[in-house]
Amino acid sequence: MPHTNLHATLHTKPHTTLLSATHVKKTYRLGRVDVPVLTDASLEIGQGEWVAILGSSGSGKSTLLHLLGGLDRADKDSGPIHFGGEDLRSFSAGRENRYRNRDVGFVFQFYHLLPELTVLENAMLPALVGLSRMKWLSGRSELRQRATDLLESCGLSHRLKHRPAELSGGERQRVAIARALINGPKILLADEPTGNLDIRTGGGILDLLAATHAQGMTLVMVTHDEAVAARAQRRVRITDGRVE
Repeated sequence: MPHTNLHATLHTKPHTTLLSATHVKKTYRLGRVDVPVLTDASLEIGQGEWVAILGSSGSGKSTLLHLLGGLDRADKDSGPIHFGGEDLRSFSAGRENRYRNRDVGFVFQFYHLLPELTVLENAMLPALVGLSRMKWLSGRSELRQRATDLLESCGLSHRLKHRPAELSGGERQRVAIARALINGPKILLADEPTGNLDIRTGGGILDLLAATHAQGMTLVMVTHDEAVAARAQRRVRITDGRVE
């Protein structure tokens, strides 16, 4: 995916399945009680699709997103999650780390930016994971330029040296989106990306996500807001631990 010109108009039609969950289950242990969150969730995401997952608080929509992104693991008797035909359960520890770092980009409601780093440093961070000092020294100029281009495309050219505490909520989320895109992932997973923002600011974030999708990015977005979900190509709803 190109890292500049987020307002491109190229649309990629869904064709092959990129990510799928089949009869997925997830149960949490709270004290002595088992709390089933996902009981039988199945979902297919086509390459180039923008899918919104709707559900009330506690319905399991964020849990499903975390399972899709490899941030959590399903129950032992759960069905599989496949990415590009690969079963996530078969991943070695190294392949699982690469999946989370390279194949998937994450955007969270509360940004998760490191307060001690500048905007530019936060955006670069995922690309630095796993790099040796030699590779970092040889490629730092290219990486800094890539992060700068992304941040400029997100409307943050004037904020590169600022720290998160000096930014508005909308600006922090734009940094988080640039960070999620720095490694050129194949899919973007967004968990309530506008949930901490006012309507106007949230609309700007949705415009940015729409422009990213227009370049061909596959996007899965969790939300409880029908108006936010309406921006997606397809909407599914989680009820009683199942995807409707």
